[in-house]
Amino acid sequence: MKGKNWANKEEWELWRENSIIEYSYLVKHIAARFAMRLPSTVFFDELVSAGSLGLIDAVDKFDHSKHVTLKTYAQYRIKGAILDELRSMDPYSRSMRKKIQDITRAVKTIEERKGSTAMDEEICKELGVTLEGYYDMLTGIHGASVLSLDEFIKTKKNDSYSNTRFQAAIEGGDNPAVCFDKEEFKFVLAKTIKLLSKKEQLVVSLYYYDELTLKEIGAVLSLTESRICQIHTAILVKLKVRLKDYFND
Repeated sequence: MKGKNWANKEEWELWRENSIIEYSYLVKHIAARFAMRLPSTVFFDELVSAGSLGLIDAVDKFDHSKHVTLKTYAQYRIKGAILDELRSMDPYSRSMRKKIQDITRAVKTIEERKGSTAMDEEICKELGVTLEGYYDMLTGIHGASVLSLDEFIKTKKNDSYSNTRFQAAIEGGDNPAVCFDKEEFKFVLAKTIKLLSKKEQLVVSLYYYDELTLKEIGAVLSLTESRICQIHTAILVKLKVRLKDYFND
């Protein structure tokens, strides 16, 4: 009921009910996009259930005085609720987490030593595994959970960057510190992405900007969905290594 003068409680309740009905389609749409990237062990109904709670929460907490539409805010809350549900499932085993740590350490070691991006063959040598073995590791990591830049890049408070920046953004665009932080991060991220190979940069663009699925990206690049999974996971590890210092400042 924030930011708007309702005539009475009944008027607000009618708006609330109509808003939930109007934007309910977003729940299944967003849940379906998540489902495309998740293993079959995660049930679609669980994603819809979590997303529905996110939609209700968005409607209840929506502030009409902020410079953001209800649809935009609802999309954010639905995605957040689904991600929270996935995090609570904690799909990573101890061995899987060790693999992520091993690859991250290898990439960091190589890039600090040579001053440029780590190639697959170099990572394999550092890990002491074959190229096929390395790709199997990436496939396993990707299949264990939904992976995204938000999940791999954390602030010192362990909040995803998108959460903290989105919440700051809806407070208004007149905060110089927030604007500076946002522009600074965009510059750092863009600079970091440019260090990736041309193929990796294209995968980032197609996945995060055009929102294609991994299967659709594979069709564009004439590669298998499995190979795109491997490339995407490798990208996230590299970005995590390169952006770690920025977030720990």
